[in-house]
Formats: sequence, structure tokens, C-alpha cells
Amino acid sequence: MDAKESWRRYGLRPVGADLDEIRALLREHTARERRVQGAGDTELMRLCCFQLFNSGDLDDVLLIWSAKQASFDAACSIDIEFLLGHGLDATKAHLSANRAPSATAALDRLRELEADGEFEGFSVNLFHPE
Repeated sequence: MDAKESWRRYGLRPVGADLDEIRALLREHTARERRVQGAGDTELMRLCCFQLFNSGDLDDVLLIWSAKQASFDAACSIDIEFLLGHGLDATKAHLSANRAPSATAALDRLRELEADGEFEGFSVNLFHPE
């Protein structure tokens, strides 16, 4: 499956079992990209991350972070804001409660970018209008 097919099949705001399929797809392409840069489809990975961002599930934060960390190309393709589907404060609290090294790394990066003003004007409501 490529990004166009994923878009057609799941749209930008998937729900239910479709989210599980998107997570599996993202895990698969993240693993490929970790093995060899370019082996994963970073365009598809970006779309999967956006779809998960739209679901706003905090349990997806580390999956998105893992995808972003898979390679240089993935890091450039996947926006850090995709971690923030439930908002900056909730995401930082969620990561703070997790002792995994990946959670610490993601939290440190978010705090660094926040201190640099990267998230000024950012609001989940921009992407999730009421």
C-alpha cells in the first residue's frame, strides 16, 4: 500500500479498526526504514502519522516518535507536531509518566523546541475544529 491508497482507504480521520491497520502499516514501514534508509515509504509513514495525530490517542505518541527516528529521511518527513494530537501539555505529561528512553528523548526534544518558541500559536483545534 502506498500513501495514495492509504488516503483513499482510510481518509484523514480514520477510526476503529482502521487505526489498528494504520498502526501496523506504520510499524512495518518504520522497521523497513530502520533496516535500510529508503526501504520504508516515508511518504506513507508521514500520512500514517498524520492520521494517528488526527485520532488524538496519546498511546500513539511513541509510535510516531519511533517512526520519526527511523532515519534521516523519516525525521525530515514527519513533523514533530504529529506527536501533539492530544495537545502539547497532555503529550508532555504522558511522556513524563513513561520511563522508556524513547519517551525521555521525545520529551526532551519537545521541551527544547518549546523553549525555542517552535509551538507558539500551535493548537490542536487548528486541526480538530469543533
